[in-house]
Amino acid sequence: MKQGELPQDAVKVQKTQKTEANNYLQGRGAQINTKNRFLKDERTREHIEGIDDWEEGDARTVYMEQESKSIVNKVESPDVGMGYSMNPYAGCEHGCIYCYARNVHEYWGYSAGLDFERKIIVKKNAPQLLRKFLMHKNWDATPIMLSGNTDCYQPAEQQYRLTRALLEVCNEFNQPVGILTKNSWILKDKDLLQEMAKKQIVSAMVSITSFNEDLRRVMEPRTTTALQKLKVINELSKAGVRMGIMMGPMIPGLNEHEMQRIMKASRDNGATFTAYTFIRLNGAIKLLFHDWLYKNFPDRADKVWHLIEQSHDGKVNDSRWGVRMRGEGSIAKLVADQYKKYGKLYGMNAEEWSLNRSLFRRPGEQGRLF
Repeated sequence: MKQGELPQDAVKVQKTQKTEANNYLQGRGAQINTKNRFLKDERTREHIEGIDDWEEGDARTVYMEQESKSIVNKVESPDVGMGYSMNPYAGCEHGCIYCYARNVHEYWGYSAGLDFERKIIVKKNAPQLLRKFLMHKNWDATPIMLSGNTDCYQPAEQQYRLTRALLEVCNEFNQPVGILTKNSWILKDKDLLQEMAKKQIVSAMVSITSFNEDLRRVMEPRTTTALQKLKVINELSKAGVRMGIMMGPMIPGLNEHEMQRIMKASRDNGATFTAYTFIRLNGAIKLLFHDWLYKNFPDRADKVWHLIEQSHDGKVNDSRWGVRMRGEGSIAKLVADQYKKYGKLYGMNAEEWSLNRSLFRRPGEQGRLF
């Protein structure tokens, strides 16, 4: 297989979708449903002129409530910067085309494509599960990342408020928690976050990938604007919450040139720490991103695709720990050098800071040190 080529099944999907260019689903990142590798049988659409109703044309979001068995997950990956995570929602309506969490949706029996954005699983008993987890006698208050997989402040939060409930449990136990989001809905919890910040048991990161609104609207269509994200950083930092930014992923030929502007604007609004990732297209994301890229940026799609390949040893994905999130080669090095240079220039990551574990207590217990 030559560089830039996709497997035959992907080519078939791409050709089929080209005939539907006029039916582009606005407000969605993915435009197709890729095959779920865990399912033996699947439904396919061979003729777009067919008269049957077809689910693909229905862009509505469906919330599916369930009683989960657990909410806190141990993170085994050594290069993602977290030990434990919790996610009150599976699937994410934000629709970011590059999202690594898309592949996880296949475990639920759905596609990593459109299903990921419009079939949202709501873990209604998440707060009760967290309380039960924190009551375990061996739990040592290790910080937990809220949104380690999907965004805890995605649109579903407006209806269910599970994130708010989880934060209330963490505040009660003085359980340290980190937050990652790209939605301004987090401001609804400013009062609670401010209270937790006084105890140094919370910090938050806002994901900013581009100030180009035309790019954002198609790449991460149901997220808030970059200007609104800066407002979030400004307002929460003034409230005493330690704020940072996640620049991820950096995509050569699309947004990697914006790193300096993002870091400066974030610093000017109160951010003090940063992180970034380099684009990698694992699993079904490879097919979804390829389809998206050639539909939205036909003038530069080949160039972008080959730049990604050059940064992953001729592939668009690399599973090696320590390399997969950063890439390698001249393009990836250029991004890494920018990150280091401008981080130092704007005083990012200069402070020594950590979430406070010493205040953790279970109801009825005295505070204790670790």
